[in-house]
Amino acid sequence: MKKNYKMTIRYDGTRYFGWEHQPGNAMTIQGKLETVLSRMLEDGTSSAELSRAEQPEFSDDAFAVGGKKRVTVIGAGRTDAGVHARAMTANVILDTVLSEDEIRAYMNRYLPDDISVDDLKICADRFHSRFKAKGKTYCYTLWCGSGKPVFDRRYVTVLEKRPDVQKMRQAAVHMTGMHDYKSFCGNSHMKKSTVRVVDSIDVKSSGPYIRIYFHGNGFLQNMVRIMTGTLLETGYGRLEPDAIPGILEAQDRTKAGPTAPAQGLTLLSVDY
Repeated sequence: MKKNYKMTIRYDGTRYFGWEHQPGNAMTIQGKLETVLSRMLEDGTSSAELSRAEQPEFSDDAFAVGGKKRVTVIGAGRTDAGVHARAMTANVILDTVLSEDEIRAYMNRYLPDDISVDDLKICADRFHSRFKAKGKTYCYTLWCGSGKPVFDRRYVTVLEKRPDVQKMRQAAVHMTGMHDYKSFCGNSHMKKSTVRVVDSIDVKSSGPYIRIYFHGNGFLQNMVRIMTGTLLETGYGRLEPDAIPGILEAQDRTKAGPTAPAQGLTLLSVDY
């Protein structure tokens, strides 16, 4: 009997071309998850066989044993190439005799070390991780110190000089609320509404780290990274904080700041 499963997934996006399937054989998070689950269903692995199953052969982003993909994993969002997640929510419909714990154990055994399924539970048939999501929290991490962020180097963006954090906070106030964020959208051909609600942008400074927390009901392509790049422009004095309302009203991507690098961005949580 088919059941809908809700998953919480953690991943280091450094070597992936984002969450969503890409043309060709590019590695994606969605592709890795679907490949492992498809193999699990093809194997028909039973509870007794799970502990002694041999390592299967997987290609990067496809079901490698000649079969067809039998599952579709739906994510709450589509993180860009190089972006990380501490708690991405996804759901998938499976027809298997394995228990929730056995499915999770199988996935974690055969997924690469930079992807972890932290939780997996049966959920309502109508649950849809993307359509039911009410909000998301992202964190962008900047680093500015005299040395190097050796152990965090994959998860921070290194700055050559320290920006004025207070000016960044002033600019962040103008970015919050309900607005048309077309100026902060990386997709110039976006046909759907670009109106979103950003509840809060919290700029925190601790030692060499500057962390910017964004919470909203949804984010456009590259939106958090463009907002971060624009906040840095104000922090470096190249843009005044009170210029933000004009940038929003312009609905023109060229008016906003640069797109901050992907590695500093992490999806922290999804609200339901």
